[in-house]
Amino acid sequence: MSDDKGKRFTIEEHVRWSDIDRAGIIYYGQFLRFFEIAETELFREVGLPYSEVFDRFDIWLPRVQIHYDFHKTLILDDLIEVSAYVGRFGNKSLTLRFEVARKGEDGLAADGHVVLACVNRSSFKSAPVPAEIVRVLTPYLKN
Repeated sequence: MSDDKGKRFTIEEHVRWSDIDRAGIIYYGQFLRFFEIAETELFREVGLPYSEVFDRFDIWLPRVQIHYDFHKTLILDDLIEVSAYVGRFGNKSLTLRFEVARKGEDGLAADGHVVLACVNRSSFKSAPVPAEIVRVLTPYLKN
C-alpha cells in the first residue's frame, strides 16, 4: 500500500453474498460500493458527514471520473481493508484514492480513484471546493 506522506483512513468490511458473481469472486462493480463506504466514513471522521455537507455548503459533489485497477480476486467472506485518502485538490474538484487489500496479506486486490466535481446545488455550475473541506481533508493528502 501507499507509503507517501499523509494519513490514510481505513475501514474493514467483509465480502458479502451480494458482492460476488456466479464464479464466486467479487463482482468488479462492487468495488465502487466499498470505495463509497470508505469515502462516506472519511468525511464523517473529519467532522463533515455527508448528511450535513450538502446543506451546509450548498453544494453537490458528483463523480466525474471513476477508475479501478484489479490485481487479485476476492471471495465470499474475505475480510478486507479499504483505505481512502486525497490524491489531489483542484480548485473545483478533488480526487479521492482508494486501496483494497485482503486483511493480513501483502499486495492490493484493487486500487482506484474517483474525481468529485464541486457544483452549486441550485445551478449545477462549477463551484470552488469549500475551504473547510480542504482544511479538514489536508491531513489525508498523499501525492
